[in-house]
Order: sequence, then structure tokens, then C-alpha cells
Amino acid sequence: MKACVIVPVYNHEQAIPEVVARLKEQGLFCLLVNDGSSEACSKALGAIAEREAGWLALINRPENGGKGAAMVDGFNEAIRRGFTHALQIDADGQHDIDAIPEFLAAGRRQPDAMILGRPVFDDSAPKSRLYGRQFTNLWIAINTLSLAIADGMCGFRLYPLAAVQRLLETARIGRRMDFDIDIAVRLYWQGTDAVNVSTRVRYPYDGVSHFKLWRDNAMISMIHARLFLGMLMRFPHLLIRRWR
Repeated sequence: MKACVIVPVYNHEQAIPEVVARLKEQGLFCLLVNDGSSEACSKALGAIAEREAGWLALINRPENGGKGAAMVDGFNEAIRRGFTHALQIDADGQHDIDAIPEFLAAGRRQPDAMILGRPVFDDSAPKSRLYGRQFTNLWIAINTLSLAIADGMCGFRLYPLAAVQRLLETARIGRRMDFDIDIAVRLYWQGTDAVNVSTRVRYPYDGVSHFKLWRDNAMISMIHARLFLGMLMRFPHLLIRRWR
């Protein structure tokens, strides 16, 4: 297994230096994807890329396209560089970077599976967000006819890039906050198994969240609806898979 880290970044100039410093300790090549950030954030990312050129590369997107768009660019670059797996982690510091070896170990045991973070939140997590996750995970269970995906919104996960490449060739994945849900469900439909790893999640180092309550909840509701229609077309196949 040859793994790298992909970090989509949008205006997290306060948190990203600490995230990068902790990632460096893990010994993995890192792709930072600047998703049309502000001048201040872009300047900070450029300085990091210059300083850490031996193990890190920067991809600059000309304008903000959303987390999914940034991740797709990261996937394509990781595939071009010959990596077999890509670890996705957020730029705001909410994920437990010390848990990376556990994700990699799970990936080595099941190299064709997606390794998904199952978040364990502390008291800082808003109750409204937790209830929203429960709603989303219920719909994911419906749309996969399974409980295989314990949490479809956690952005800490390890992808097998061969499966991702096949998916990108046949489907357009959600480009914004719908990305994490969309790609996990579609990879499952494609035949990729899910392994769930419990991991601590806290709210961001810099207190910056790009989740827009009304816009993003509407977008997530729309992706559930689209996936439900897709599930209906795949119902027999998913039912057979469940029985097996």
C-alpha cells in the first residue's frame, strides 16, 4: 500500500500550520488543495509548500468549488503520482491525527475497502449537528440497505484509489458538503466494503466552520433524494448483497 494524505483547504490559515506540523510526524506525502482561498490563506499555504517541499505539494484551484471539488483534484493528482490509497483529513484540526496509523493498518488488512471514521464527539459538539448526523445516517442506511456505513459525514477516511478512479469515470460526485455522503454511498454501491474506525473528533482549532445551516442542509437533503432514486434502481442487487 502506497498512501498519501489529501487536505482540502478553504480559509483555514490559522489552523493549517499546526495540522501540517502534526501530519509531518506521520511520514506520509501530503497534498494540500487550496480551494480558492483568500489572499492571506493562499500566502500561508504557499509558504508552507515552499518550506515543506520534500514531502508536501500544493494544488491551487483558481476559485472556490467546494470540498468535493477540491478532493477530486486531490484524487486525480494522487493517482497521477502512483499512490494506491488516499487519506482525507480536514484542515481545521478537528480530526485526531494520531489515529492515522490505525486507519492505515485497517487499510493494509483490507486494501480494497474504504476505511471510514466513526466520530466520537466531546462536549463541544452542538446538539443540532449531532441530530442532523443521525438523520443523515438513517438515510444512508436506507440508500445502501445496510448498516455498513456507520457515519457518512465524517471527513476522516482512507480511500482505495482504484475504486475511486472507477467511480470518477462513471459518476459526478457532489462537489460541496454533500461530497462525503455521496462518495461513500456510491463506492458502496460499486462494491467497495466499508470498515468503520472509531475516532475522536473535536470542533476546529480556529473556530471556523464553513457549514451553512440552511444551504448545506438543503443540499444534503437533495443528495439523499437523488441517492434514494439510485437505490431504487439498484434495489435487487443491494438486497442480494445484504443476504450474502
